[in-house]
Formats: sequence, C-alpha cells, structure tokens
Amino acid sequence: MRHAGPKLLTQIAAVHFVSHVHIMLIPALLPVLPGLLGVGFIELGVALAVFNIISALVQAPLGYAVDHYGARRVLKAGLLLGSLSFLLLAASPGYALLLVTMALAGLANGVYHPADYALLAKGIEPGRLGRSFSLHTFAGFLGSAVTPAIFLGIAAVLGTRAALAAGAVFGAAALLLISIPGSGVYRVAEVGNKGCAGPVPATGRVRLFTPMIGVLTVLFILLNLSTSAIEKFSVAALVQGQGLTLTWANTGLTAFLLCSAAGVLCGGALADRTRRHGLVAAMAFALAAALTALVALGVLWDWALVGVLGAIGLLTGIIAPSRDMLVKAAAPPGAEGKTFGLVSTGFNIGGAIGPVVFGWLLDRGLPSGVFVASVVFMVLTVGLTLAQEVFMARKGRGALRYQR
Repeated sequence: MRHAGPKLLTQIAAVHFVSHVHIMLIPALLPVLPGLLGVGFIELGVALAVFNIISALVQAPLGYAVDHYGARRVLKAGLLLGSLSFLLLAASPGYALLLVTMALAGLANGVYHPADYALLAKGIEPGRLGRSFSLHTFAGFLGSAVTPAIFLGIAAVLGTRAALAAGAVFGAAALLLISIPGSGVYRVAEVGNKGCAGPVPATGRVRLFTPMIGVLTVLFILLNLSTSAIEKFSVAALVQGQGLTLTWANTGLTAFLLCSAAGVLCGGALADRTRRHGLVAAMAFALAAALTALVALGVLWDWALVGVLGAIGLLTGIIAPSRDMLVKAAAPPGAEGKTFGLVSTGFNIGGAIGPVVFGWLLDRGLPSGVFVASVVFMVLTVGLTLAQEVFMARKGRGALRYQR
C-alpha cells in the first residue's frame, strides 16, 4: 500500500470544493436565472429536482465503476462532464437545455463521493484518516458557502452567462490539478487499474448489501433530513412562526453554517482519537436535538438564538468524520467505492423527501413544525446510531469468544 499523504488530500479537497460549487451554482443564481431563461421558480425547482434524482440513481452504479475502472479515471470523467454541462448552458441558455444540464451535472455529482472516499481510504494512513475525512468535508462546506457571493458577483459584473461559464472554469482547474503526473492522486495504488501494485481482491464476489450498509444508508437519509430542515427552511420558519426579522433569521443561519464547518474540523481530530465513532455521533446529535427543541419552543431571541443555532451547527458538523469512519469500517476490502456510492444515495433520498415535508408544514401554517421535524429525525438518528454501536460491540465480543 502506497500512502499519497498531503498532496492527495489537497487534490481531493479541491475536487470536493468544486463539486459543491457545481451543486450550489444554479441555486445561487436563482435570483437572476428567470431573466436569462424566461421561466419561473417552479420550473427552476423542477430542474433542481432532476439533479437530485439523477444523483440518487447513479451513485451506487458509479461506486461499482470506481472499484472496477479506478477512482482516478472516474473522477476525471466526472469533473469533465460537470464542467462541459455548465459551459453548454452558458453558450446556449434555454430551459430545455437547463434540464439536460441538470441531468448531466447530477450524473457528474454521483462520481465525487465514491471516488473521493475510495482514494482517501487507499492513500491516507489509517491514523490520519479521520482528520482527512474532516478536511475533505470542510472543503465541500466551504464551496457551498462561497458560491453565492462569488457567482452572483460575477453575474452582476459580467452577466449570468459568464457566471455559468465560470463554474465550468472551476471544474477545469480541478481537473488539471488532479492530472499532474506523479501527483498525490497518481500515487494511489488502485484496484481497478491494470499493473497496480498489490493483490487484486475479487470485488465481484464481495457481498455488499449487508444489514450494516442498509443501516448506514438509512442513517444518511436521517442526517440529511435533520440538517436540511435548518439549512433550507429555518429562515422562513423563524420569520413566519416566531416573528423574527429577516436579518436576525439570516444571522442565525449563517452561524449554523459557519459553526458546522468548524465542527467538521473538530470532529476529524476526535475521530482519530476514538474507535467509538457511533457513540460520538449519538452524543453529539442528542445534544443537537435538545438545542433544536429549544428553538422550536420559540423561547430564544436575537443573540441567544444565534448562539444556539451556532452550537447546533457545531454539533452536527462534529459527527461528519465519525459518520465517514463508520462507512469505511463497514466497507469490504476493495469495495470502498461501491460502499460509499451506495450509502451516499441516502443524502439524495433525504434531499428529495425533505423539501416536500418542510414546505408542506410551512404552507399549512406550521412553521415550528420544521424544527419539531428536525428534532424527530435527530432522535431517530441517535436511536439508530446507538443500536448500531450495540450491534458492533456484541459482534466484536462474539468474534473474541470464537477466537478463544
């Protein structure tokens, strides 16, 4: 096993940054796209739904492609496809082409999690894997956070088409970065590449659909539902249900997002110092559920609310590296791409369900229900994580008795 170290982590973090730029590019440009395309927000919402549906459908098959053909090849293809899709829309904007673009970008988006995690799992020393996962996740958070400011700024100065083309330029830059001969990505010995060092496991005979993988997929669905309620609907819920001004509600959301990114970095250091990843995740989410319940009660105002939302963000961010370590532990040898691809579909499933549920609550005049629903999903996450932790502990004791 060859460890590629910091160069690999830098490259994969940059790719994950760009992947989140591509995810957020159309949502960030929503205020200016109706003028360019001549459509309303409902049509744009349909386009975003196409992106998530395609991503959900292709993640698992692309995980198989990662393990069969090599993560490097699949990752480069994803970056190229994503970049070309936005360049095509910039060259010839129209609603029909937007739908095609979102389908192609959704296909490209399905590449990143299985390819990124497979490369990190193979190329990073085990003792640094938790911190590496956290930096990888942090880079994605950062990409989401800066995209609206950067691309709305470009649209204001150079036009919306230029902003779309700039998204393609970001992708091309990441593609060039991972194409440098002898770089970190090229130092990873991949199962799917002919002539690579080391034994080639029989990945085709690996049993992937295990109960543990199923549990982790459900866990990813619940994690998405728990956090997306706050990320996407908290501002509307706070303004509509608790009478907060838009400024304070947005300040609270900003605190949540920034502290989430900081929590990811803290969680990475924690993940490398413990093997009880399920317990870490359960404790952090239990505290987050208690604080979210306070928000739902409507007893917090101004800076107190901002502080609590920031604490919720920190706690939900902390669990991200432990979550990834759980998936790594469940992945059969040589099947990291398949495993992360399959489990990551949970995010897209949650992304398709959540907006419908939370939007329905707001339309029915139940804004506090957004936070109540988040608490319910968090509690379910805690229960599932603790059940998984107990199962793994019993399994370990059973294996130890068998060895004796």
